[in-house]
Amino acid sequence: MSIARRVAVVTGGNRGIGLEICRQLAGLDYHVVLTARDADRADEQARSLDASCTGEVSGLGLDVVDGPSVEAAFRHVRKQHGRIDVLVNNAGIAVDGAEHRPSSPDFTRIRRTLETNLLGAWRCCAEVVPSMRARGYGRIVNLSSTMASLELTRSSTSPAYRISKTGLNMLTRTLAIELNGTGILVNAASPGYTRTDMSPDAERPVEAGADTPVWLATLPGTGPTGQFFLDRRALAW
Repeated sequence: MSIARRVAVVTGGNRGIGLEICRQLAGLDYHVVLTARDADRADEQARSLDASCTGEVSGLGLDVVDGPSVEAAFRHVRKQHGRIDVLVNNAGIAVDGAEHRPSSPDFTRIRRTLETNLLGAWRCCAEVVPSMRARGYGRIVNLSSTMASLELTRSSTSPAYRISKTGLNMLTRTLAIELNGTGILVNAASPGYTRTDMSPDAERPVEAGADTPVWLATLPGTGPTGQFFLDRRALAW
């Protein structure tokens, strides 16, 4: 690996938007650590990308809801590469169901959603911040959704998903404020309604959904922090 090559960790990178983010970052000459709960699947997808990209891609098992798994994965990356320049918190679930409403909460689904979409990302942020601080450089990108925007919300559907991503937006904002001036930029990105396994009826191609997260992952030092973006334009919180 080139000394100058930056290292990016992408959670939930084995399919959909996460896989495309890995592909685009590797195409920009990053070393991408593609993570997934299934280590074999992560390795398989990493090998496939590595053969076709100018950068490098390696696979790694990481389950964001399992604290020891998160700690072990990031410890491995630091030992293997000596640095973590970029974290893309892409891993997420949507298990509300069309019938779920805030007045009739299914707390099993709510807890599962919060544990993955909010606390999982929070665990990963906590793991990378110390080494990013030490190097004076870092980019953290949290995959959010327009469904998380308080300003744009006009529906009561999918409350667990909405609230988990709204919490992720607040994590983005508060972490960015804490890290202001350290060289670490923290932003949230909505990929838009993109065609993936979670939204098979969407028409937006995965390449477009990955564009804004990749842009935020590669911002210059003068780039924005503590903001929420769709198609590289700021969204209302």
